[in-house]
Amino acid sequence: MRSSALSIFAVITATAWIGCSREQIKPAAVQPAAMQVRIALVQRELVPTVIEIPGIIRPAERATIAAHITGTIDLLPLTLGQTVKHGDLLAHLNAPELAARLARARALLARAEREEARDRDLASSGADTEDTARAAEETLLAARAAATEAEAMLAYTEIRAPYDGRIAQKLTYPGDLATPGSPLLQLERASGLQVESAVPASLAPAIKIGADFVLQISGVATPTIGRVSELAAAADANTHTVLVKLDLVTSDTTWSGRAVRVQLQGEPAEALLVPTSAVTRFGQMERVFVEVGGKAQLRLVKTGATRGDHIELLAGIASGESIVVAPPTPLRDGQRIVAGP
Repeated sequence: MRSSALSIFAVITATAWIGCSREQIKPAAVQPAAMQVRIALVQRELVPTVIEIPGIIRPAERATIAAHITGTIDLLPLTLGQTVKHGDLLAHLNAPELAARLARARALLARAEREEARDRDLASSGADTEDTARAAEETLLAARAAATEAEAMLAYTEIRAPYDGRIAQKLTYPGDLATPGSPLLQLERASGLQVESAVPASLAPAIKIGADFVLQISGVATPTIGRVSELAAAADANTHTVLVKLDLVTSDTTWSGRAVRVQLQGEPAEALLVPTSAVTRFGQMERVFVEVGGKAQLRLVKTGATRGDHIELLAGIASGESIVVAPPTPLRDGQRIVAGP
């Protein structure tokens, strides 16, 4: 029994010694080296503000093509968006009564010419009076006027383009009855688009004829320039806005009806600006690394407008803090950092 107890004690002592030996030879954790990064101080700056006013693109000239006479549309050879030249046929109306009126007017004109020639010869030979010759001449003038009117009325059956442009709307189709004043088509001039915008009356004094403004067209990535061509002399009493029209300097990439944001300069305001490269994105999250006690602290932020190579931070950062510019990909939250070039 004494021998067994000694054996057990020896095993326990050996196990404890081996455990202590393992504790002593366990290597110490290796701290990663500090990463060298660029650090920038965040401070409030006075920057110009931009106020965006909605607008709409409209053609500088737009004509509603209407009928002058009553007739059935028998030809409408155009499609939406099709370009036309000045004088091109837009529509043809079938009005047989006008052709009949012209034929009758021409027949009366021919008879009046014969009678006027006969009465003039008789008056010159003394066989008839001068009054009869003058009456025949007046009848001839009236017949000519009636023929000219009938020709003009018949010409209304052919409706032609008043200028170069493109078809913006088709309001009727072949077989429809056209009446005087009823719109058939809408034609926009091929060149010359404008932006119409209702500007708050408080901002209108800063707008001058000929001034250029930046325009952001819906669906177009690159901003364009609009030049003020018209400015209302008075504000609308209900909306307290002033109508402004701006000519598009380039209009090759757009068309009428598109939405536009007109960028106007407001009063300068303070903003926190940081280099755009300091902000990284992960899905819908915007993040920056902030230097806190010699370590990188990952922080979520909310960004605002981009100004050149800087971006405005609206939340998540306070003035006086330092951020990492263009953080390296291996940088992690809590990692030690040192300022570098």
